[in-house]
Formats: sequence, C-alpha cells, structure tokens
Amino acid sequence: MLQQRPTIPQTDPPLPAKQTLPTMYDLPSENPEEPGLPDEFHGLQSQLLSRTLRLTEYPSDRIFVGYDLNLYYDVHHPLWYKRPDWFLVLDVPRLYEDTDLRSSYVVWQEGTNPFVVVELLSPGTEKEDLGKFASEEENTSDVNETEENNGQPTKEIPPRKWDVYERILRVPYYVVFSRYSDRLRGFKLDGGQYREQAIDTDNPQFWIPELNLGLGVWQGEFEGINRRWLRWYDASGNWVLTDAEHERQKRLELAEKLRSLSPEQLTALGISLDDLE
Repeated sequence: MLQQRPTIPQTDPPLPAKQTLPTMYDLPSENPEEPGLPDEFHGLQSQLLSRTLRLTEYPSDRIFVGYDLNLYYDVHHPLWYKRPDWFLVLDVPRLYEDTDLRSSYVVWQEGTNPFVVVELLSPGTEKEDLGKFASEEENTSDVNETEENNGQPTKEIPPRKWDVYERILRVPYYVVFSRYSDRLRGFKLDGGQYREQAIDTDNPQFWIPELNLGLGVWQGEFEGINRRWLRWYDASGNWVLTDAEHERQKRLELAEKLRSLSPEQLTALGISLDDLE
C-alpha cells in the first residue's frame, strides 16, 4: 500500500532545499546500531580505488571521493541515507564549501550527485546491492513501499541501494565486485534504467569513457595482501599506479640505467656496485 509523502513546509515564494533542509552539520554521520566497515577487505579495497584514481580532465581539488560515508539523498526524507562502499563525485570542491572535511555527503547541499558508485558484495547484501539482478529476484523494498499493521500503513520503508542509485540519484555508472567470487559487474544508466554491460570473465574490465579510465580485476599485492583486487586502468590497458608503486618503479628504472654505466662512471657519481644490488 502506497503512502503519500509528507509535505515539507515552504515559504512563499518557496526557498531552495539547500536553505530549508538539514546541512551536513545537522545530520548524523554514524549510526550506533550499524557496524562500521564490515571487514578488513572493504577498507583496503576502498583505499586502492582512491589511490589509483587519476583523472586528467578534473583537478584534484574539483573531485570528491567518499567511502564508508553517509550519503543523504532524499529531500522528502532528510534522514534517509545510504552508505556506499566507494563513490566518486565530479566537479565539486574537494572540501565542503571549500573549507571543511566532509562528515557526510548531502546531495541537496552539494547540488551534484555521484558519477560512479562501487559496492563490494557481502553475504546477504545481494538484493540490496543488485536489485532485480540479484540471484534471488525478490522485490522486498520499493521506493514507496510501506510496512503495514493490521492493514494500516505504519511507516515508509527506505528503498534499496539499487533503487536509490538507479531511480533517485540516477548515478551514471554502478559497479559491483564480490571478493568471494572475484566477479566484477558493471551497470550503465540507459533510459532511466541500469543495463548490465558485457564483461570478459577471463579479463574482467569495465571501461568508463567519460573518465578515460576503467575498472578491472588485478592480481597483486596491496598493503602486504596478495589477492585479486579492483583497481583503475588507463586507455592503454595499463594499471594506474599508486604513489608508492610509482616511486618504486622510478627507483628500479634508475637502478637499471646506473647498471649500464662503467665502474669508473659509478665511482665518479659516488655510487658503488653494492648500492645497485
């Protein structure tokens, strides 16, 4: 049974939502009844996505990356939020109003919705994260669904993440990755609906042309853990390096150049052969 959305008092003429609804400072940034990061993987994976994001079209002070951060999305229900595992917003100040670190992301204050959202599947989150594409298709919470008590609506149930990203925020690109199966799934908003994009299972990669970057599954070591990770790759198909990887690569290239020098040349530079081992 559908319940009519409550009206929000307005002045005459109406004021914009940014002036009448709660700000980032008014809204809670944590829910004590919810766990934080569900496991260590979520934190490490989100860090890797952030450290390998290199956008040539946007300066670093005009993008915002959030993970494990409340995302408030509905002006009709100001306390409703989702907590994406990782999301990217383009052409917004890196700092809230150019002054402060964000404790939440409030769309009616920011004026810009996320461009990419990444969810990392956990046991039991498939329906929430994948909607109709979950293995067990069961529409358990639509946008305007209500709970009922003896046939009477009692409260409106918040929509699933899938519905929020697709129908409310209309996020252009939605990516889902499971660390249990290492499966990468990519969805693109097309005609108001998400369409799953074909991904090669042998070389799972999902290209996002507007970013001139793609997301792929990489086997390697990050923070001392060797496994399959989700990370960015460039138009040449090369993995985008973290700052630490870039510095390591520079040192290796320098050492290779120095090995081509004669012992006399190395001595003149104050370098011994042992330094190159």
